[in-house]
Amino acid sequence: MTGEDTQGPVRVLVAVPGIDCHERAVLVISDALRRAGMEVIYLGCYNTPEKIVTSAIQEDVDVIALSYALDHLYIEYFPKVVKLLDEEGANNIRVVGGGHIAEEHKPFLEEKGISGLFGPGTSMDVIINHIKEVAKRGNRG
Repeated sequence: MTGEDTQGPVRVLVAVPGIDCHERAVLVISDALRRAGMEVIYLGCYNTPEKIVTSAIQEDVDVIALSYALDHLYIEYFPKVVKLLDEEGANNIRVVGGGHIAEEHKPFLEEKGISGLFGPGTSMDVIINHIKEVAKRGNRG
C-alpha cells in the first residue's frame, strides 16, 4: 500500500513546536511515512506555530503532523497551528498530533481540529492509515 492516490503522493510536514527537543519519535514516523510512499518535509524541533504554517503553505502539504512530549504546552501550540492555517485560508491542510497527550485534553484538541493524537506505542500502520485518510478529506470546518 502506498501513500499515493490519483493526485500524487500525500505530502506531510512533520514538526515539533516550541521548546520540545524530543525528536526520536518524529524521526521514526518520518521514515515510516516515506516508506509508505508519502513525501515528508521534516522541520525538526524548536519551531514556532508561525514557521510551521508558513512552511506547510509554501510546501503545499496535505497534512501537518505535530508531536510534543514536554509538559502540556501542546494544548496551546496545536490549536494555534490550526488557527493560523485558517487565518491564512489554508483550511485544506489537516493537522494530526501525537506525543504524550493527556487523555483529558484529547476532546479539546479534537474540537479544535487536531486528529489522531497518538501516544507512545501506537502502531505505525495506524498512524499511516490515519494520515492517508485525513489527507483525502475536504476542508476542516
